Amino acid sequence: MGDKQAERSNGGDQAALWNGPTGQAWVAQQALLDRMLQPLEALLVGAVDAGTAQHVLDVGCGAGATTLALARLLGARGHCTGIDISGPLVDVARSRAQREGVQAAFVHSDAQTHAFAPGSFDAIVSRLGVMFFTDPVAAFANLRRAGKPGAALHCLAWRSAADNPFMTTAERAAAPLLPNLLPRQPGAPGQFAFGDRRFVRSILEGSGWTAIDITPIDVACALPARALEDYFTNLGSVGLALRDADAGTRARVVEVVGNAFRPYVHGQTVHFTAACWMIAARAPTGPESGETGGHG
Repeated sequence: MGDKQAERSNGGDQAALWNGPTGQAWVAQQALLDRMLQPLEALLVGAVDAGTAQHVLDVGCGAGATTLALARLLGARGHCTGIDISGPLVDVARSRAQREGVQAAFVHSDAQTHAFAPGSFDAIVSRLGVMFFTDPVAAFANLRRAGKPGAALHCLAWRSAADNPFMTTAERAAAPLLPNLLPRQPGAPGQFAFGDRRFVRSILEGSGWTAIDITPIDVACALPARALEDYFTNLGSVGLALRDADAGTRARVVEVVGNAFRPYVHGQTVHFTAACWMIAARAPTGPESGETGGHG
């Protein structure tokens, strides 16, 4: 789901959050998030073979930025489909596609269980949207079946929390002030669920993908300093906790968390490194392109 933060713990919670307060917060901050994560979008678009790809699936498409970028790349000869569990974000993505007049469609559904037509896509991509499946092997098996034989998979996923200190700055600083702050659950679906490369490889192998390559990348990202407060007071676990906070608590959190982010602020810009895995694989082309090697 495009680029989701640490707000999911299980399937039911995911649907409730992303069709409720979290989804609405992402809608409100859509322009900021697109700007922040544009370097990741560019990497994914660059990974897709524009000469051969015609039907592309964007998993966890969010408000559609990556789907639309791919649709612009492929032009009239191609078609892109975005899928996301968040109805509010899918609504935004559909509106953007209509305004742009590009060949893109959007599906409000869970990619883990959605009944894709078999062999529909020659490329499957995801910008930070594959770490939240409750059964990742089943999910990636479902995506494999949606791909044509030999379909390319290109995903970006966060590495570990230790590799991404910017992403946990707000919750670490705010924790003493917000007793209702949702803790991260080690080993559960979430932002850093794919932190262990061996775990990611086991998922892809277990779901029947081949030619697996998992490469660490460090991507320079930025946001305007003036938008930093909006970022940490509306998104992630701190954003959720602040919904129930009184004015005094909110003011203290803004001050404390703002100070914690100071090392990242350089003039009018906040700079951080997105430490990710660039995940690539292929759907099998032989007899194993059926059910062998996966479940779901």
